[in-house]
Amino acid sequence: MERESYRELFSLFGRTAIVTGACGIIGQRLCHGLADFGANVAVVDLDHAKCDALAAELSHKTNGEAAGFACDVSDPGAVSELVAAVERRLGRIQVLANNAATKSRDLVRFLKPAEDYELSMWREVSSVNLDGAFLVAQAVGRHMISHGQGGSIIQTSSIYGVVAPDDRIYEGSNYQGHPISTPPVYAASKAGLIGLTRYLAARWAKSGIRVNTLVPGGVESGQNDVFIARYSARVPMARMAKAEDMVGALIFLASDASAYMTGQTIAVDGGLTAW
Repeated sequence: MERESYRELFSLFGRTAIVTGACGIIGQRLCHGLADFGANVAVVDLDHAKCDALAAELSHKTNGEAAGFACDVSDPGAVSELVAAVERRLGRIQVLANNAATKSRDLVRFLKPAEDYELSMWREVSSVNLDGAFLVAQAVGRHMISHGQGGSIIQTSSIYGVVAPDDRIYEGSNYQGHPISTPPVYAASKAGLIGLTRYLAARWAKSGIRVNTLVPGGVESGQNDVFIARYSARVPMARMAKAEDMVGALIFLASDASAYMTGQTIAVDGGLTAW
């Protein structure tokens, strides 16, 4: 039967969505987008006070339900409790924006080149970027299967999970006063998310669970003018991304507008990977 209106395909009204890494630059925009389209939003990050503040902002802006939850996604017990707590507070979970990632608190060690990279830092970053993403997807997927009504999981990767960084754009560049680079663990963990997405998409399709990957291009977030100019010169649209550029793709993947899509990798990169 032909639809009378396609607008409703994008509605998330009444659905419960978890956003991990919710207080980060991209995470905040994802929370606002989901709330604007009607979702009840579980705001998840390490700092409970910041989560509560963002949840209060969402509730005031949209009159929908939002609640803050502190969780270390690398801790299996904390992740299991998170899913149970979200269900108690906001009801059955239908959407997961699996967005948490870390640069660690030690930017000097985090940004070391591959030939000098420390295994301890590799494991610290991987424990969040890849292990944590798996733990949250596993717990939410188990929850969705138990309810038998499917759902949508969107995992945030990175342009450097798809292509290698171009070292030429980093010469003379810095981020928060530190020379910029893309560490090998960042690229490897973000590439791993794409493989995990495809695996879970195939595994859980029979349960009505769709799993897709959102791939942001470089987001402007405190880099110096040299980096912004050089990165932008590598992009057909001639600019870096803004955090809000990710919202449209997220809503599409979270909603029924993408009902026949799973296991896919959607790059929101200004055309960088077209060259």
